[in-house]
Amino acid sequence: MDIVNRISSSSIGDEQHRIYFCRGDAIDHMSLAELERRANAVARQLSDRGVRPGDRIGVMAKNCIEWVTLDLAVLRLGGVVAGFEVGRFEAGAICRLYGLRLLFVDDSSENGSDRIALASITDWGLQETRGCAAPFYGRYKPNDICAVKFTSGSTGIPKGLEATVGSVNDSITSVEALFGHGGRDNILVFLRLALLQQRYWIYSALAFGHDVTVTDMDRVLDVAQAVRPTVIMGVPGFFDGVKSKIENSAGYDPSDTRTRGAAIQERLGSRIRYLWTGSAPASRALLDFYNGCDVPLFEGYGLNETCIVAKNHPGAFRIGSVGKLLPNKKVEFDADGIVIVGSNNPVNTRYSWCAPGDNEKMFLPDGRVKTHDLGYFDKEGYLYILGRADDIITLSSGRNVLVRSLEERLKEHPEVHECILCGTGKPFLTVLVSPAVPVVNIAELEHHIDDMNRAALPEQQIKGLVIASERFSIENDLLTSQFKPKRRDIQRLYAREIESQYQSA
Repeated sequence: MDIVNRISSSSIGDEQHRIYFCRGDAIDHMSLAELERRANAVARQLSDRGVRPGDRIGVMAKNCIEWVTLDLAVLRLGGVVAGFEVGRFEAGAICRLYGLRLLFVDDSSENGSDRIALASITDWGLQETRGCAAPFYGRYKPNDICAVKFTSGSTGIPKGLEATVGSVNDSITSVEALFGHGGRDNILVFLRLALLQQRYWIYSALAFGHDVTVTDMDRVLDVAQAVRPTVIMGVPGFFDGVKSKIENSAGYDPSDTRTRGAAIQERLGSRIRYLWTGSAPASRALLDFYNGCDVPLFEGYGLNETCIVAKNHPGAFRIGSVGKLLPNKKVEFDADGIVIVGSNNPVNTRYSWCAPGDNEKMFLPDGRVKTHDLGYFDKEGYLYILGRADDIITLSSGRNVLVRSLEERLKEHPEVHECILCGTGKPFLTVLVSPAVPVVNIAELEHHIDDMNRAALPEQQIKGLVIASERFSIENDLLTSQFKPKRRDIQRLYAREIESQYQSA
């Protein structure tokens, strides 16, 4: 289905379904038809400012209804939206670096010839457009570019990837076929709209007729209580947080699955049909917590460079796997077991902005993506991801250890918030723990590690333990925006403590 051209026209006019959003401390809403009308008015304002097909428009702002309206307006003009994460880019440099026609920002003091306060979109959207020819483009071809995606930057400067219209169409159409979002659904979006995939659910609402809610991480649970979504997309860290709140509540009984399911529903609005997670591995304990009480948490797999590759879904769900392939994807494995992804309509076949060598590391000459993840299929076609190829630690003995499963076992201890294993070139593994509590009970944690070691191969045994001085977080720049540990930065910060574990070995 040609989603992008469908939503970039004014022909939908859905007065029944709504978009919900935060306005100050309140929750506001408007019909999808009204959202379209405002996008049309904004498109006229952009056109009057010289925006033409193919022009790049940057947005560096927190989630809000103006972000959504501007994105749809740019699509109406055949433009390209580049979403930038707040705090990771210098506003003064990115217009020149990325060839932006305009940049919209949160801070009104940033106004200039090429920088505009995003709040302006509110006034623009209310401008009278009656009698004006709508400046619709509506002629995107599958290989045309409609957005720029940026990597998280956890291993350096974020790489920029121009996303094709065909890849957007394929992903949204495939997901709709699997999940059947319809008139009674309300999909809650709280991860950054700068991530193109988060905007897919607004496009889905317009294309397939359902409600959608836009908020941010700080208010997501309060908003869920108010709007009662049926679907929530989130990273494992978010669902882990909900799990912890329930487990720490008075009278919680882990064996009472009915009460647990009711508690999950209550915290998320009481109308959840399913939950969706990805972007980082979900632990087995997390998946069991939700799925064991009939609140489906479906794990999937994808990268910025591939978009969604595989997904568990109703009728095809195997816990521990990342699901079966989407119809538009193909997966092979190289000689080392690394997942290679091909697409009918690739996101792209190269980065447009990156460091030398990055393209060759990620993209094969035929455009397929070398993910650097290790994986395999089971006999029924479910894909399993074992971890990153660079998550393999080679000890001084020459033994290779894949650390993901060990780290997940470690995180089953209630006082472990996050952890990473270290030991490349060393005689044994050391774990660096991000504490979940102010004071860690070292004896109990060591007992947990001893239990693991008794069932492990010699090279998998953990003999060093370091407790971090502070909990890893996005704010202290030790977790990515998708709650993944920044391994290199963490190891560099605690290099002395890690090395001390080997001084007497």
